[in-house]
Amino acid sequence: MTVETSYVVFPEGDTQEIPRRLSIGQMVDHNGHPLDLPLTTARIIAFRVVKIRHTETRGMLDILHYLELIPAFELMEYVR
Repeated sequence: MTVETSYVVFPEGDTQEIPRRLSIGQMVDHNGHPLDLPLTTARIIAFRVVKIRHTETRGMLDILHYLELIPAFELMEYVR
């Protein structure tokens, strides 16, 4: 049996466990939860998944989702 665990890796290198897998290009908040579009405001901290890496050891699969910070001017495109 394999135990699968998902993590987000922030630009500074910190990691945080999350309850689900994410996809490349998906926008998430600072807790790794997907953001609903359109956004109500651009004044939020938002990240984009830019890379996904799988590391497997005996009985464990770690899925690392690497994030990049999305600047406020870019978030304006997603505000209604």
